[in-house]
Amino acid sequence: MREKFLTISIVFLAFIGGGAFCHYVLDQGNGNTITTIKNSSTPTNNGVIKCDSKITIDETGISAAVGKIYESVVTIQNYKNNRLSSSGSGFIYKKDDKYAYVMTNHHVVNGATKLLITLSDDTQVEGEYLGSDQYLDLASVKIPSANVKQVATIGCSENVNLGDTVFTVGTPVGYEYRGTVTRGTLSGKNRMVSVDVSSSDDWIMKVLQIDAAINPGNSGGPLVNVNGEVIGINSLKLVEDEIEGMGFAIPIEDAMNYIDTLENGKKIERPLIGISMLNVSQTYQLLQQGIKLDEEIEEGVVVISTTEGSGAEKAGLKKGDVILQIGSAKVKNSAYMKYELYKYNVGDTVEVTYIRDNKAHTAKITLTKAN
Repeated sequence: MREKFLTISIVFLAFIGGGAFCHYVLDQGNGNTITTIKNSSTPTNNGVIKCDSKITIDETGISAAVGKIYESVVTIQNYKNNRLSSSGSGFIYKKDDKYAYVMTNHHVVNGATKLLITLSDDTQVEGEYLGSDQYLDLASVKIPSANVKQVATIGCSENVNLGDTVFTVGTPVGYEYRGTVTRGTLSGKNRMVSVDVSSSDDWIMKVLQIDAAINPGNSGGPLVNVNGEVIGINSLKLVEDEIEGMGFAIPIEDAMNYIDTLENGKKIERPLIGISMLNVSQTYQLLQQGIKLDEEIEEGVVVISTTEGSGAEKAGLKKGDVILQIGSAKVKNSAYMKYELYKYNVGDTVEVTYIRDNKAHTAKITLTKAN
């Protein structure tokens, strides 16, 4: 009898112990852990996070981070002549007693005769366009601050690592899907992507690559880290049948460098070198200009003419010169040429490396202001 009792007791204890172990395993498998987010930095400059901040993350969900940004995200409807033309997203980056300020893309607000802004609680107000820039694809819009419940915290993209979790909040496809959250990873940093800013003007943008779902209408919305801090502005997506999950965002640092200028209704001044040019690859157009290049020259821009009184003319550049570098940066084509050139200010002097008669030369050029 005693042996039978011991056997039953052992079986009972094994059953209890096994059940407890299974409960623990199942609980862990379901991801019922607490999200722990630590940040050693302190907010400065109206919420901007220092780039030396360190982020330690142990997470299985991002709901806490979503809560830090969600009510700062808005839907923007672009009306042209009282007809809805397009819609996009934006986020409130600061506010005062009277107004809140929305950051979005230039292409979201471009050409609007009216901007209707919908807040997270479905309150609708009319937005006042303040300024934008097509090269940065950045814009600032002002709305009354009375119903604004949340202002986004501006973070830093530089300390986010490849593979880190990121998410977006926006209005993909149409108004009925406003407030959509999509999650993914940071797939690439410092990508150089060619875009068309006008019918005849190419431009290179330095962007963050993400695999979170980006659809028409997400443009202008925030790209956010798991601390709930904005690290970028959603701007581009590769759209081809064989491509999936390649979206791009403007690093928030690039936006914050210029948003005050746009907010105050000022244009961003960009310097001129004072030339018209063609890419080395545009063989037919070059032949029309009577220019034939050495086959070994595969990259660069070719000077077609110089502007009278410009820095290029004063430095002695002439038709047929092939510009290979600005400073230490290589110039692959005209888009890269403008990207490197626009890092400088009006009045700066830059050193240009160019080829003439199959020999390398340098010239120092003072940059002028566009008329």
